[in-house]
Amino acid sequence: MKERVEKAIEMIRPALMRDGGDIQLVEVEGTVVKVRLKGACSGCPMSQMTLKSVVERTIKQEVPEVTEVKTV
Repeated sequence: MKERVEKAIEMIRPALMRDGGDIQLVEVEGTVVKVRLKGACSGCPMSQMTLKSVVERTIKQEVPEVTEVKTV
């Protein structure tokens, strides 16, 4: 499952990088994915919206067994 999550993150990364940010997979714990937003994304007030509306939606679409995406 981790490999599939990494592939989903690679789909998201270009959009984040265009805005000066990045994303790192920290771990997959059961059905919960933990990520770290980096660069401009780490201090952005919209980062939680980005996490839920873009990151979590894309990961769940590509890996349906994922139930939640959290930042650490």
